[in-house]
Amino acid sequence: MKLFRPLLAIATMVLVTSCTFTENIYINEDGTGKFSVDMDASGLMAMMPADSIGTTKPMDSTFTFKQLFEEKKDSIAKLPIEQQQRLKKLEGFSMRTKLIPAEKQFMFSVFTDFKNVSDLQDAMTTINDAQDAAKDKSVYSVLPSSGFGNNNSILKYSYDGKKFIRKATLLKKEVPTTENDSAEAAYKMIYESSTYTVKYHFPKKVKKVSTKKALYSEDRKTITIEFPFNEYMKEPEKLNFEVEFE
Repeated sequence: MKLFRPLLAIATMVLVTSCTFTENIYINEDGTGKFSVDMDASGLMAMMPADSIGTTKPMDSTFTFKQLFEEKKDSIAKLPIEQQQRLKKLEGFSMRTKLIPAEKQFMFSVFTDFKNVSDLQDAMTTINDAQDAAKDKSVYSVLPSSGFGNNNSILKYSYDGKKFIRKATLLKKEVPTTENDSAEAAYKMIYESSTYTVKYHFPKKVKKVSTKKALYSEDRKTITIEFPFNEYMKEPEKLNFEVEFE
């Protein structure tokens, strides 16, 4: 995993600029499918000095967490059992890092296949909790700083061919506040300038969606809904909705 080391300095800057997060779900006729969360941090490239961009090498690499954990098994074996178990939940996930300086592209994507949409229960919680579970930087050095946004909620999905439901439930009423006013102001600026988009692809035509924000593809099999990132972080229940099919 040495090729990821040049990204560390950049990855720690992710939270100082606006990002675009996209949650994708593809459901096939038999109920299987693919899940991914993509983070577009290309805005970082615009912040970098021209001479730095010119010396940064492009990369487009994909690895599985199972592969990473095998390489780091000695370090992981020293972690408490509970932390090891939380890491193990990520074994089915893969991660892609794409950095193209000439085109000012910088993107992360975490993805997995599923046999049933219910298999995705707590997928985002797994991603975020696993990052927080260990302090060993040799294990987490390839992950984007602060993950994809931990909003203290449990996210669940259900799909029976007639209806699809996305439901987030808050774990606690209040999200912990930041330590000082300047940090709080910085996070507020980040949340307000970033977006969280869900883009779901179904095997059937959509009849209606319970939110007026939904946009439909021409064949009505794909819906796209964009939310302010501060809603995703502070009021995740606003991202709850139901989809009915023809």
